[in-house]
Order: sequence, then structure tokens, then C-alpha cells
Amino acid sequence: MSEPIKIDVWSDIACPWCFIGKRKFEGGVTEFQQDADAPEVIVEYHSFELAPDTPVDFEGSEIDFLAKHKGMPAERVGEMLEHVTGVAASVGLEYNFDILQHTNTVKAHQLLHYAKAQGIQLKAVERLLSAYFTEGRHLGRVEDLADLGAELGLDRDDVIRSLNEDEYLAAVRADQAQAQQFGINGVPFFVIDGKYGLSGAQDAGTFAQVLQQVRSERTEEISA
Repeated sequence: MSEPIKIDVWSDIACPWCFIGKRKFEGGVTEFQQDADAPEVIVEYHSFELAPDTPVDFEGSEIDFLAKHKGMPAERVGEMLEHVTGVAASVGLEYNFDILQHTNTVKAHQLLHYAKAQGIQLKAVERLLSAYFTEGRHLGRVEDLADLGAELGLDRDDVIRSLNEDEYLAAVRADQAQAQQFGINGVPFFVIDGKYGLSGAQDAGTFAQVLQQVRSERTEEISA
């Protein structure tokens, strides 16, 4: 069996294109693995904060935040969110910006590292993105994150302990430092097999093509 292809993904829970990119990437992996001999694809998520200065309890709507953060008229922001909602729907995602609770995501990233230590990081990424964009759950407060952790089968009390102690804050900062070293200034960002970088929510076919390229290069190296 050939060695798995490792994908490292830098992402933020508050990034609408990250959830869309996740779906498109998953579609690309499915396309790539239609060949029964295709190698396994292993995915690891890494922390990136788009707006680290955001307060935990932001007063206002997503339109209010983006209008101030991007310096755009509220009407233009509303049109932009409507467009993103349509793109999300095209890949089977339901975005509800009217109930979204904008917040600081550093604790959510710590929960993802906690989940990774428990072997369920990918499941946790999916759950938190759905909670944020579809369900309007608050992902900045420890108690709310602990509720989501419990839904994932994690020990709620231990999640509270971990988040209150900032047990995985150093791991979050290490991810962010690595992103800076790589020159990553926007997400989603996919590092494929440690050598190819793909930025943004690319089409599924693009991901499949790059995975196939990695596979072909490995085959050439073996036969050389």
C-alpha cells in the first residue's frame, strides 16, 4: 500500500469560505479516490484567526461587524453575504447570517486541538462550522463550547478545565506562527504533501488534480 498523502489545512471557524472550501476539498478527495489504488488522504487542521481582536461578546450583527472591519457600506456587505450564502448552498451548506453570533475564535481553536488529542479533530471541525454558520451557536464562550464538546462525546468538565487553563493556547499560537513562516495571510489554505499550497475554496477538480500530480510524482520517483 502506498504512503498516505498528508494535507494540512489552515482555517478559521469564523471563515465562511473555509466551510465551503472544506466541502469542495472533500469532493476532490472523493474524485481522486475513485481509483481503488489511490493512496489514503490524511487531513490535519491548523489554527488561523481572521480577526483576533474581535471581542468574545460582539454587539451587533455580522453585517455590522464586516461593515466596520472592511470599511464597506452595510448594503454592500449584505449583498456579499447573500452571494456567499448562494455559493454555500451550491455545495449543500445552509448559511444563516441573520442568526450568526460573531465572536473571538481563539477558544474554539483550542477546542479543536483538544479534540485532535482525543482523535476526533475532523469531526469537531465539521461540528463547530455547522454550529456557527447554520445553527447560530455562540463559539466564543467556554460553557457553550463545552456543550458542543459534550455533543461530540468529549468530557464536558474536562473541556471546561482545558479551555479555562488555556491548555492548548500554545498549540494555537504555534499553528499561527507556522502560517506566518509559510506566508499564509488568508484562509482556507491547503498544504498538500508538504510541498504544494492551494489558497481559497478551489473547485473539487482542482484538488483532485493536485492529488493526482502528487501521486504521479511519487510513481516517477519510485521508477527512476
